[in-house]
Amino acid sequence: MKKTVFTGAGVAIITPMNEDLSINWEELGRIIDDQISKGTDAIVIAGTTGEASTLTDDEHIKAIRYTVERTAGRVPVVAGAGSNDTAYAIWLSKESKQAGADALLQVTPYYNKTSQTGLVRHFCAIADATDLPVILYDVPSRTGMGIQPKTYLELSKHPNIVAVKEASGNLSAIAQTRALCGDELDIYSGNDDQIVPILSLGGKGVISVLSNVMPKQAHDICQLYFDGQVKESAALQLKLLGLINALFCDVNPIPVKEAMNLLGWKAGHCRLPLVDLSQEHLELLKKEMKSVGLL
Repeated sequence: MKKTVFTGAGVAIITPMNEDLSINWEELGRIIDDQISKGTDAIVIAGTTGEASTLTDDEHIKAIRYTVERTAGRVPVVAGAGSNDTAYAIWLSKESKQAGADALLQVTPYYNKTSQTGLVRHFCAIADATDLPVILYDVPSRTGMGIQPKTYLELSKHPNIVAVKEASGNLSAIAQTRALCGDELDIYSGNDDQIVPILSLGGKGVISVLSNVMPKQAHDICQLYFDGQVKESAALQLKLLGLINALFCDVNPIPVKEAMNLLGWKAGHCRLPLVDLSQEHLELLKKEMKSVGLL
């Protein structure tokens, strides 16, 4: 059995920005400390929610290094290091290792995409490049391709490929993956509205956008389930469903950064091409935040 990177809720953390859209390092540190104090089980830095696609290489590596230093071993740090260019993903992975990351998050290639055979070669080449555990990331809505259960089985044979963040939404395929791979591949929900269903299939937790604004509750959904309080876990998941949906009323991380701003954090704006929420979506977000007592 492979070593599990974390159990529970890992926050897919935002990258707060100053008015000039430079990274607000001081605020990132404050957010990291607050997350850990409220029970977050891991910090996932420089992923989709962290606007990795518009970070420079220097910013990307500095964000990982800063997070490692600020976290100071209190929880694992998972570094987003994926790319549609295998060689670049290998470079990012090696740099993430040097920066002190505990694990890597590797998304499927996007735009140029590949075949299932290509996925195996791509991910195995990355996994060969360092000794860090690799969490695969399946998110077809963004990349235009998915990982099939039989491909997961092949990938799970690599000693460094330990888990997947599953954001396909396809519970039938996830169940098949679990049946095929067993304990050789941990599964994390990549969708906040599917935490409990994936836990019921033996999942280890969630890599969560919701955790940015409700870290304790995201953690508690998982912990209640692990403690055998399944009804309570499901009830909390369902109570937060309106907010979860509102956090995805526009392209992530637009809504969650706005939610953080509304809570008093200096999250700032997203970098182009992402733009601010429409007034209609802003009112929806405020309504759902009020409904769960955040505002």
